[in-house]
Amino acid sequence: MPELPEVETVMRGFRDAFEGHRISHISVNRPDLRWPFPADLREKLEGRRILSFRRRAKYILMRLEGGWSMLLHLGMSGRLTIGRAGTNATPPAHEHLVLETDSGARAGLVDPRRFGMVDLVRTSGEDDHRLLAHLGMEPLSPTMTGQALTALFRNRRTPVKSALLDQKLIAGLGNIYVCEALFRCGIHPERQACTLTAPETAALSEAIPQILEQAIASGGSSLRDYVQTDGTKGGFQDLHLVYGREGDPCPNCGEASPIRRITQAGRSTFFCPTCQK
Repeated sequence: MPELPEVETVMRGFRDAFEGHRISHISVNRPDLRWPFPADLREKLEGRRILSFRRRAKYILMRLEGGWSMLLHLGMSGRLTIGRAGTNATPPAHEHLVLETDSGARAGLVDPRRFGMVDLVRTSGEDDHRLLAHLGMEPLSPTMTGQALTALFRNRRTPVKSALLDQKLIAGLGNIYVCEALFRCGIHPERQACTLTAPETAALSEAIPQILEQAIASGGSSLRDYVQTDGTKGGFQDLHLVYGREGDPCPNCGEASPIRRITQAGRSTFFCPTCQK
C-alpha cells in the first residue's frame, strides 16, 4: 500500500495540474471500488473550480467551490495518472474514474484490485468523516515531538513498531518508513513502546520527519504498483538502509551482522540485531 510519502507525492502532482482550474467532465467507468462511487459525484463536482488540496494520513482531499471535497484513497494497487485530455486513444486497463479540467488536464484513477475508494464530504467537516475521525497526529506536523511520543507510548506494552503503525496514534506511517526510522535510531522493533527513554523518543521524533521528507523528495518508494502521477517510479527504494535488504551487511556495523527479517503482526520487519537494542 502506498505510504505517506507516496500519497504526498501523488497529491502534489494532482495539485500542480488541477488546482485553480474548473472540472469540465467526469467519467465513472464502474459502479464501485472498495465501496460504491457517490451517486451524485458528477453533480457535485462538474463545473466546480478546484480551490486546494490536502493530504490527511494516506488520504487525498480535493476541495472545490460549493463547499464539497472529494476524498481519495489509492488502496493497495491504485495509481493516479496525470496527462492531457484527448491524448489517450485507448484508456489504460482498470481505469475506473477520469477527471478533466477546462485547462485540458486529465487525471485517471487506475486500480486493478479495487481496494481504493472515492467519497464526497463537506469541506467544513472533513475531519469528521468516518475514515478520518479516528486518525492520530500527522508525523510532518509540529506536534510530532519527543514529548508527544513519550505520552503516546506511556503504558503501551505493544512492540514499538506496532505502536508506530497504529493509525490512531500517528497517521500515515507505514511499514517501510517505520523500519527505516527504528534502524536510524538504534531501536529494536520488538521493544515494548513503554520502555523507550526520552532521548529515544526525541530521536524518533526527528528521524521520522527527516526520512519522510527525504522519501518525498525522491518521489516515494516504488516496490510494486506505485508510480508518480507522470508514470515514473519513485527513487527512495534505492536509499533504503534495511527495508527489503535481508542478508545484506548492516550499513553501520558491516558484514558481521547482516540485516534480519522477522514477521510482526503479519508484516515483514527488517532490522540489524546488533545495532538495534
